[in-house]
Amino acid sequence: MHPIQMVDLKKQYAKIKGEVDSSLHDVLDSAAFINGKPVSDFADNLSKYLGIKHVIPCANGTDALQIAMMALGLQPGDEVITPSFTYVATTEVIALLRLQPVFVEVDPKTFCIEASAIEKAITPKTRAIVPVHLYGQSADMEAIQAIAKKHNLFVIEDNAQAIGSDFRFSDGSLKKTGTIGDIGTTSFFPSKNLGCYGDGGAIFTDDDSLANRLRMIANHGQSKRYYHDLVGCNSRLDTLQAAVLNVKLKSLDAYIDARRKAADFYDSAFANHSKISTPFRASYSKHVFHQYTLILEGIDRDGLNKFLADNDIPSMIYYPVPAHRQQMFAEFGGSKFELKKTDWLTERVISLPMHTELDQDQLSYISSKVLEFANK
Repeated sequence: MHPIQMVDLKKQYAKIKGEVDSSLHDVLDSAAFINGKPVSDFADNLSKYLGIKHVIPCANGTDALQIAMMALGLQPGDEVITPSFTYVATTEVIALLRLQPVFVEVDPKTFCIEASAIEKAITPKTRAIVPVHLYGQSADMEAIQAIAKKHNLFVIEDNAQAIGSDFRFSDGSLKKTGTIGDIGTTSFFPSKNLGCYGDGGAIFTDDDSLANRLRMIANHGQSKRYYHDLVGCNSRLDTLQAAVLNVKLKSLDAYIDARRKAADFYDSAFANHSKISTPFRASYSKHVFHQYTLILEGIDRDGLNKFLADNDIPSMIYYPVPAHRQQMFAEFGGSKFELKKTDWLTERVISLPMHTELDQDQLSYISSKVLEFANK
């Protein structure tokens, strides 16, 4: 059996090596390492895939969130509602811009921000909502959009873990996650469902004026070289990474299918186990399984983590400390937030290997070891 990885990028690369290597050599031959043609080609290709007018590539997913908030004109002291149960980048940029993070609960089934909790957290200072499509499943965007419209709030989707997911509205229509709010953001970190071979990110919008502002902010605030109209930053997707992404985008749906098949195997293996809850699949969301995350009840989570490691199976805790309990948010009153559901989840979640190259032998071995420990 091939050694099990949390994410096996070597095996994935082997399947597309010829096309990737050729694309990289084309960039090297051109020496257009910044803003080369593959960057604009990728933006166009991703725009078509997502069904959105504008894709603005940038350096990473954290920059994408920061640029989005800057483009919307959010000012220090403005409140931004977001889940605490997420990777810290989502909340970090709120603090970086001296905005006020307002942490709310997630739905323990979907792991995504709870719409009813958003409504309760709104104050006269609230300006924006940042839902996170966690682990590959969409937040309830129909409900969130209704709340945002009612209270005249911006919506910035953190789509770093769910690119390629479809959201189904109550009328049956579909939209890709990241294209529903005012702005969508994503990361192309190598382990993502659509990942490059370094850092990368992108911002999405259908608003022409907002798109121009986003592009300017990402490019030192300039619309014409050496003429700077806005305070901006320097955030670019380099040409080599764009070349990789152009190749991998063509396989994104196949990658998603492979992840969903692996998830189906896990679901079947753990079905009806009284102490293990497998990932819930909301009817409105096509789960693309960036992570496969279990909730354990009455099982020593940290003990299982060690047991799996001792048996050459990696596993991860996403995330052991929620944002509102991180020291970095002490000055923003993080400790004042009482989030019992979030705290409950952080003590019980564990993520198993999930990627495009998992085979039946690996899946059988992983699930058998989880069950061996759970049945002790």
